[in-house]
Amino acid sequence: MLPCHNEAAAVAKVVSDFRLALPMAEIHVFDNDSSDSTVAVARAAGARVHAVSRRGKGNVVRRMFADIDADIYVLADGDATYDAASAPIMIGRLVGADLDMVVGTRAHQRNEAYRPGHQIGNRLLTGAMRRIFGGTFTDMLSGYRVLSRRFVKSFPATSHGFEIETELTIHAQELRMPCAEVTTTYGVRPTGSESKLRTYADGWRILVTIIRLFAIERPFRFYGAMSLLVGLISLGLAAPLLITYVNSGAVPRLPTAVLATGLGMMAGLSFFAGLILETVTVGRRELRHLIYLSVGTFARRRRSDD
Repeated sequence: MLPCHNEAAAVAKVVSDFRLALPMAEIHVFDNDSSDSTVAVARAAGARVHAVSRRGKGNVVRRMFADIDADIYVLADGDATYDAASAPIMIGRLVGADLDMVVGTRAHQRNEAYRPGHQIGNRLLTGAMRRIFGGTFTDMLSGYRVLSRRFVKSFPATSHGFEIETELTIHAQELRMPCAEVTTTYGVRPTGSESKLRTYADGWRILVTIIRLFAIERPFRFYGAMSLLVGLISLGLAAPLLITYVNSGAVPRLPTAVLATGLGMMAGLSFFAGLILETVTVGRRELRHLIYLSVGTFARRRRSDD
């Protein structure tokens, strides 16, 4: 499955390379409202083309997962930067170890392929994700993945743009799915092909996605930390006033006393909000896990077919 937008030459190469690497696979190209000859080129190369009018990679992946029914999904960008020859290795790893996701971690030989700024941003964002959600992923933002059917059919896909890889990774981590990484070659985009990734804007959106999913998936930790911070500020403001009141019976600096009281109430509300939302999140996670369990593994489906 190849998301693309105005990448006719690159898509033709990607379809050809993946057809050579996976001759038995169905190749689907999801055209994200392109204005060049991408559709015609992809069809001529033998791919099935699907149109997605809503811009953004997340919207494309959402449609992919909804429309395509398969046992194993290979997800790659249509910019000819990922090594198609690695796909059989990644699939073999997924099937052999009965995994739910294999991520192709990018190894490049030229800085033009993977600019230093992108590498630093990836390390920082991946590190932030690991610190919050755990796991051992080293390249969270890779767009090259092999996924099981039960991963795809239990994935809600709420992101709109390039933050979709972050959501994929955190989904796997939250359901404690068995995953692995395989090092793959990451090449330079073909001449005339332009990346749609906006380094700072999309990096900020990815960071916001991590924070948003932190609040959604770990609400007690998120709101508990806020409660602790606000509570400490409240105590810091109230302590001198309390000492003065004990010694003299007077309450000086009334506005400060009101502020300290308000912050204390906010801390309490944040704490109990975290407790309530944690219960809701546990229920949502259990529902996703039940959906995940209801979809058979590739090995089980293959045995039933035999």
